[in-house]
Amino acid sequence: MIIYLDHSATTKPSAGVVEEVRRTMQLCYGNPSSLHAMGLDAARILSEARSTIARSIGALPDEIIFTSGGTEGDNQAIFGIWEASKRQGRTVITSAVEHPAVLRACERLEAQGARVIYLPVNRQGLIEPEVFQNALTSDTILVSLMHSNNETGAQMPIEAIGRILSEQDSAAVFHTDAVQSYGKTDLDMRRLPVDIVSLSAHKIHGPKGVGALYVRGGTKLSPLLAGGGQERGFRSGTENVPGIAGFVQAVREQSDHPEERRRHLADVKSYLRERLLEEISDVSIHTPEESIPSILNAGFPGCRGEVLLRMLEQERIYVSTGSACSSKKAGSHVLAAMDLDPASAEGALRFSFAEENSREQMDRVVEVLKTAVDSQRKLRESFGKGRR
Repeated sequence: MIIYLDHSATTKPSAGVVEEVRRTMQLCYGNPSSLHAMGLDAARILSEARSTIARSIGALPDEIIFTSGGTEGDNQAIFGIWEASKRQGRTVITSAVEHPAVLRACERLEAQGARVIYLPVNRQGLIEPEVFQNALTSDTILVSLMHSNNETGAQMPIEAIGRILSEQDSAAVFHTDAVQSYGKTDLDMRRLPVDIVSLSAHKIHGPKGVGALYVRGGTKLSPLLAGGGQERGFRSGTENVPGIAGFVQAVREQSDHPEERRRHLADVKSYLRERLLEEISDVSIHTPEESIPSILNAGFPGCRGEVLLRMLEQERIYVSTGSACSSKKAGSHVLAAMDLDPASAEGALRFSFAEENSREQMDRVVEVLKTAVDSQRKLRESFGKGRR
């Protein structure tokens, strides 16, 4: 039996999504910019998809831009706002725990003359609104803060940040990477005080290589790509119609009994947390109470997360040590920013859930993990004695 607990890295496309992608590739292969019937059929699919995704977040259809995924969305937001607004100011505010797509983009902005402020987080991995308020300046043109952290699941105080921007009458554009939140918590643009939001299909059982960017009406944004002017000029290039069709199919499926799905995720997460604390000594939980229901990050001092991962993999249990986009690099920048005990951070694992996971699976995970942790700790202990 495979127990897959790396859904924050990617999810298995549902059967309905696979069939919709296949059907669209075979039957609706026209270019949506073409004026003949085949092109018009493809354009209709895009139009319906745009409306469905807009409804899912309380937006208007013309506020949705299709992209290749979260990384492109983040880059489009950051570089697009910089190019459109750098004459009005040169300060950008982000956090130390953002996804690499945001951090690397901000580093590139610094090379172009931007002043980037990387906000620290507390030991819960959360931004303090007061810290943000103190960092906000009159020449801040962009604020980019993730909605939920991809390693710990921590939900950032987006509403509080938005209130501060409003109270200070700031002209800064507010971008949030909601790739991990979409489908796991409510995202309503009628209430959420943000201007641009990045979304991705493959985190909700859709296909890889497709996503969307919400851009609130009236937001000035320069395009990244020059070309044929697709997506109202924001994103040139022939649209990935089959991928978009699969994306919207995943959205429809996720919209079916969403509260029941989220309660299931929360139950599995809570159950695993309790079992880890009961069965394994000296466990540190890195995920705060204010978090999405699909992620649990835990540390096992005296162990290395990579070794635990391999030991679990031998039993067909698949977890991660952090972000899939930076997992091959040493250490987690998120856990480091939280100022955790180094031993706990070194032994950290991220468990991320979907509807297919169950309490019974978590019992098996704890059984295998307990053996792996005990084995690694004993090995380290004996190695330490040998050195003395």
